[in-house]
Amino acid sequence: MINSIFVWLNDQLLKMTWLERSVNNFLSQILGIDIDTLLFKSLSFFIYDVIKIFLLLAVLIFIASYIQSFFSPDRTRKILGKLKGVPANTVGALLGTVTPFCSCSSIPIFIGFTKAGLPVGVTFSFLISSPLVDLASVVLLASIFNWKIAIAYVIVGLIIAIVGGTLISIFKMDRYIEDFVKESIQNQSGKVDFDDYKMTKKERYNYAIYQVKEIISKVWLFVLIGVGIGAVIHGFIPQTWIETILGNNNPFSVFIATIIGIPMYADIFGTLPIAEALVLKGVGIGTVLAFMMAVTALSLPSMIMIKRVVKPKLFYMFVGIVTVGILIMGYLFNAFGGFLL
Repeated sequence: MINSIFVWLNDQLLKMTWLERSVNNFLSQILGIDIDTLLFKSLSFFIYDVIKIFLLLAVLIFIASYIQSFFSPDRTRKILGKLKGVPANTVGALLGTVTPFCSCSSIPIFIGFTKAGLPVGVTFSFLISSPLVDLASVVLLASIFNWKIAIAYVIVGLIIAIVGGTLISIFKMDRYIEDFVKESIQNQSGKVDFDDYKMTKKERYNYAIYQVKEIISKVWLFVLIGVGIGAVIHGFIPQTWIETILGNNNPFSVFIATIIGIPMYADIFGTLPIAEALVLKGVGIGTVLAFMMAVTALSLPSMIMIKRVVKPKLFYMFVGIVTVGILIMGYLFNAFGGFLL
């Protein structure tokens, strides 16, 4: 009985099967489009996904932002400043999950953490985790695939962030921060002033509403583009083409998906519709997740911004760790992902 209730709630609130039926009825009965045509499949995918994603985004960004209001940059630095080693990297990665930002939005916070004198490994754990994993992405993943895949994605994303930050700490990569950041750290003499101001409930509510408007204003175009690409893939591109390039029979599928994702600039919200369409075309879940992670964590704009604050050795180590982590994750999910579907 409990399982039936959970399945019903999942279908109604996350997958929004009622919305899909409504869209299909509108297209077939009101507009008279034949349900067997490619046009119907593409339009149904596009309209349903756009409405569903924006509805979920508005609710989830509000919740995530309300939670994030308890973790101002100053308070976050204060928390991380008390920890060392793997625990510090773990907390840094976990704090990244409550920041509903794309990689380029997280980098200013990352720079602030670095200037505040926090260990570089900890700040990189935050930087890796922040664009990859957040509340909204987890729920949206569950709405498209299922909770097993969503939770597995979160665990893998956190592991990559923790391992990446830990390796950067072990190899003492602090010395490869650019000089202007080092000077800022030295000028503070190891001391950071923390703002202990606590927001009222009304201020937290207003902050969450502001974040909903701010983030949606930044991502709406990427969502429409992502859904549009997904609709084309779903409705018009033959399945055999997709399977030949990105199917499990191609041993380089995960590598190709990762390389394709790097030049793109979008957040996870824009990549999810593409991921959904690829899975429906028979692409392995590991290949799809590798594509998503490459787009969100290794996009060229974010790499350019990181390159401005770190020296080449640290930059290439960061890119190498994240890339290897994504590739390993992709092949493991392709091998064992069937147990999650």
